[in-house]
Amino acid sequence: MDADPYLRKLHFRAHHRGTREADAMVGGFFDRYHKQWNEADFAWFERLLEEQDVDIMAWAMQTAAPDPGFAGPMMDLLQRLDFISLPEGLNTADK
Repeated sequence: MDADPYLRKLHFRAHHRGTREADAMVGGFFDRYHKQWNEADFAWFERLLEEQDVDIMAWAMQTAAPDPGFAGPMMDLLQRLDFISLPEGLNTADK
């Protein structure tokens, strides 16, 4: 884990959302991409952490349009969902 208190705080908040699904989605997104973020990206992510899990998940799965303030390259990355690892046996692509 990073020694930076700011990154530790974001990591904790990203991984402790309230549901396992949101933990995997938001936490996985943070883990996969945060090392390449700039100051504006971190500000975007902090705002995202204030949103409801159900909204974040709907935006990521593209079942609802994101609020205009969240649209853009960071949302595009979130919508890729390439950062979520499924537990053994849940990957339907293998079947």
